[in-house]
This record gives sequence, structure tokens and C-alpha cells, in this order.
Amino acid sequence: MNYLAANSLVMSFLFVGLVMAAAELFSKHVVHERIHSSAIAIAIGLAMAYVGGRLSGGSSGIADIGVFTGVGVLGGSMFRDFTIVSASFGADLGEFKKCGKAGVTALFAGVILSFLVGMIIALAFGYSDPEDITVIAAGTVSFITGPVTASSLGVASEVVAISIAAGVVKSISIMIATPIAAKHIGLSTPKAAIVYGAMMGSTSGISAGLAATDERLVPYGAMMATFYMGLGCLLCPTVLYWITCALLSTVF
Repeated sequence: MNYLAANSLVMSFLFVGLVMAAAELFSKHVVHERIHSSAIAIAIGLAMAYVGGRLSGGSSGIADIGVFTGVGVLGGSMFRDFTIVSASFGADLGEFKKCGKAGVTALFAGVILSFLVGMIIALAFGYSDPEDITVIAAGTVSFITGPVTASSLGVASEVVAISIAAGVVKSISIMIATPIAAKHIGLSTPKAAIVYGAMMGSTSGISAGLAATDERLVPYGAMMATFYMGLGCLLCPTVLYWITCALLSTVF
């Protein structure tokens, strides 16, 4: 056991591989690929994180258990950024140029609409502090934008966890809904994937959803979802926060 703990990063690759294999088998033989294996793998990971946290009494989920400490590194920002960049390889830049104003408009519209939905949800649950509302709304933009906004505004409370949860729910929802809705919304070309990625904005959700729809569309949607995340990290703690403060001062 000590040997496994000393090589926890290697163990984490094995562990994640087994989870993904199990998710692939479940998707193929139980739900007949109606739900993509990535969504199932994330659900398994969340469940294991909860169980690991309960067993260890720590705050890092299953990474608090000695053998699985490498999961914390594997799921950290370095590997996250690497996978985001690697997902964009294979994209034809000419397709992005063709999209032009539509792609840029979709980026801003996607961030603002997601933020607005988050504001409404926060207000509905009784939050009135502009910083708290902004952090929760930023979480609906993406589960990365929420914590970034919280750090920028100096917020350190339960709303950060709520913002992350909102982003994770959005990501899983996109994974499941994308292959179901693809035919109905004409999601079959690179241009459509660019606009879709710009509007929805969850890199993990878009990548998994498009992989279940048409793997050739993944780089286009993933690239725009990455731009979406960056735009959200810029707008949420600045312009959208100022607008939130102004609206709340008017209403209250």
C-alpha cells in the first residue's frame, strides 16, 4: 500500500482509466449510447469524490485518501489546461474566419445570457448581496469562471461551492442534451459547432456532447468554448459585476 501511495500519480491514471472503461461499457450496453460515456464518468467521479470525502473527513474528496492523492494532481489546473489546448488541435482556422461576426456575437450573447440566468436563480433563492449574486451567476457561465470571479471580488463562502455546482450541472446537461438535440438544431457543420460552442461555453460539456454527435466537430466547439471561458473570466468580475451592482441598487 505504501508503494502505491508513493506512486499515486501513476495510480490515478489507472484509476481514471478504469472509471472511463466502466462508463464506456455502461453507455454501450445499458443505455445504448443515449448518454455519452463522459457524462457517466463524471457522475461516477462526483459520487466517488463524495464517498472519499466522507471516509477521509477531508476537503479534497477521494484525493484525501493516500493511494488516490494523485487524482488531485491529475484533476488540477495544469492537466486541465493541457486537455483544453489539445482538444483544439485539428481545427481549420479558415472555418473560424468564415464564422466571423456570428461567432463573436454568439460569444458575448452566450456569456451574458448565462450570467442573467444565474442572477435570476440567485435572486430566487434569496441572495441580495451583489458579490454573492455575481459569483453564483458567474458559476452558471462556467464552473471555472465562478471561482475566478470569487477570487477577484474577495468572496470566500458557500456561494463559491454553489457556483461550481451550477457550472458542473450545466456541463453535464450539455453533454447529455447535445447529441439528442443535434439533429433538431442543425448541429452538423463546423460553423454550427463554432456558434454552439460560443453560446453554451462549457469546454468539457461541449467536447463530450460533440464527440457523441460527430467527432469531427469537437475541435471547433472546444475552441470557442475556451474563448467563452476566457471572456467570462474577463467580464464577470468587471463589467457584469458593475451592472449587477447598479441593478440591485435600483431595485433595492
